[in-house]
Amino acid sequence: MDEMNQEMSEMPNVSVGDVLTGKVVKVEEKQVLVDIGYKVEGIVPISELSNLHVEKASDIVNEGDELQLKVKKMDDEEIVLSKRAVDAETAWEDLEHKLEVGEVFEAEVNDIVKGGLVVDVGLRGFIPASLVETYYVEDFNDYKGKTLKLKVVELDREQNRVILSHSAVVEDENEARKQSLLQGLEPGQVLEGVVQRITDFGAFVDIGGMDGLVHISQLAHEHVEKAADVVEEGQHINVKVLSVDRDNERISLSLKDTLPGPWDQIEDKIRQGDVLEGTVRRLVNFGAFIELLPGVEGLVHISQISKRHIGSPQEVLEENQTVKVKVLDVNEDEKRISLSIKELEEDQSRAEVEQYTRGNDDEGGFSLGDVIGDKLNKLK
Repeated sequence: MDEMNQEMSEMPNVSVGDVLTGKVVKVEEKQVLVDIGYKVEGIVPISELSNLHVEKASDIVNEGDELQLKVKKMDDEEIVLSKRAVDAETAWEDLEHKLEVGEVFEAEVNDIVKGGLVVDVGLRGFIPASLVETYYVEDFNDYKGKTLKLKVVELDREQNRVILSHSAVVEDENEARKQSLLQGLEPGQVLEGVVQRITDFGAFVDIGGMDGLVHISQLAHEHVEKAADVVEEGQHINVKVLSVDRDNERISLSLKDTLPGPWDQIEDKIRQGDVLEGTVRRLVNFGAFIELLPGVEGLVHISQISKRHIGSPQEVLEENQTVKVKVLDVNEDEKRISLSIKELEEDQSRAEVEQYTRGNDDEGGFSLGDVIGDKLNKLK
């Protein structure tokens, strides 16, 4: 009797609401038996093991585990305990702190439900579909078992509501990258980017966390009617930074400046003495500018436009007219090409004279002067 009384006196004084430490002695399918030093073993029903749905108790605990448990109900023959209640109280305090300081933490996606994802944060945490990513996700099946970085965006103890967001973390990370990029950018840098959007006035290119604009005038050395004629969405291109407006977060870029210029190695493409076809682009008092290649123009000086004296280029030429020209000189360093229309005419006249002369020499009896009269005088 004395031993029994001693054992009774050593037993803990247990009341509903107490938090105890117990050791798992048996794991059954739908409940767990725990030794808490009381006269009977405590029972943790499967519903009290976790805030999430559990199929088997062994999915949560193993024999020998020590657990913090809250007394839910008791009588002389049975004491019902809850791991979930202790976890929830600790979780609420932890989540309230995370919400207050904006802490980022990780959690594994346990389940996919209508409207979003469920994670275990000591409580049932819910990530609405709209807060999973910064973009629309059609199928969430791949997210089960995936670990996500999260922030708490809403807590309500009375409603037992825990709303979490992964997209908020992504947005913060993107903003940090953007600011870092803005501070590090300098005009003249050449970066690799990806074409994100094409508009009437150019293309927006992602250069590593922020979009910059390549204006349509900076897409190519030649005139561009539509940006889509030069680039396409998703294309990887190299771009040069033209300017950075940190206050308004605007970046101007150039694709053209990363490409070989139309004048590069021009002396290999156009040589002195070549006869080329070009288009009259501009008429000025001292001559005409002829486009020979996209972005490459040469000058026909007014003295080289016609064999006869003219007062202005407009007497002979008009803009957008196609003409043949002879190359007099090419200077790649100075980006200058001298052209002549007059020399072509003179070359043609000489060729006609030579051909006519050869023909009459074969026939005999006619002198050159008899045939062409004063034509030779005009060539002198």
